[in-house]
Amino acid sequence: MALVAALTFNPFQENTYIVYDETKECIIFDPGCYTEIERKQMAKFIKDKELKPVRLINTHCHLDHVFGNNFVATKFNLELEAHKGEVPVLEVVPQVCQMYGVAMPDQSPPITKFIEEGDVIEFGNTRLKTLFTPGHSPASISFYCEKDKFIIAGDVLFHSSIGRTDLPGGDFNTLIASIREQFFVLPDEVEVWPGHGPSTTVGYEKKNNPFLND
Repeated sequence: MALVAALTFNPFQENTYIVYDETKECIIFDPGCYTEIERKQMAKFIKDKELKPVRLINTHCHLDHVFGNNFVATKFNLELEAHKGEVPVLEVVPQVCQMYGVAMPDQSPPITKFIEEGDVIEFGNTRLKTLFTPGHSPASISFYCEKDKFIIAGDVLFHSSIGRTDLPGGDFNTLIASIREQFFVLPDEVEVWPGHGPSTTVGYEKKNNPFLND
């Protein structure tokens, strides 16, 4: 059975996810660890659980989701994986940091493994299906575990809210279509782990999300 651990990091209160199963292999999604204390917190969690990180994946490449890319890639000898459409987003992170008045802790390594819609991400005994969910970011991807009924959602869908669409490459109608066509076709009990805030479920958002109720 796959388990999801959420660690909340950096000034943007971003959720970093470590997904692992009984084999102790794990994937690190969107490492937002910004300070040395946060990096140590992540490393301690992995050590205490005796986990073996085998993949480093960005759902999308906005600054708050990539602060820890270099740390994770270096410490665990991993390549960065994301959708190829996120390459230009990652490349402008240093300039975006300047716009927000936030120091860039380390330059992220480039994306060297590209993930496409429909790709199956495997580790240990776990399989995650890649969903293409643009709208917040031009090529955001989410990851669905059918067996254990959860989604690593990035900034697509939040508890009673949605990702912002006013950033470069964002589009409101595209985001709403992504949610309806990729998330809302899944069972109501599927848990959604978002890039910010608490988890939610597909069923709850169908009934209660003010952005998605006609």
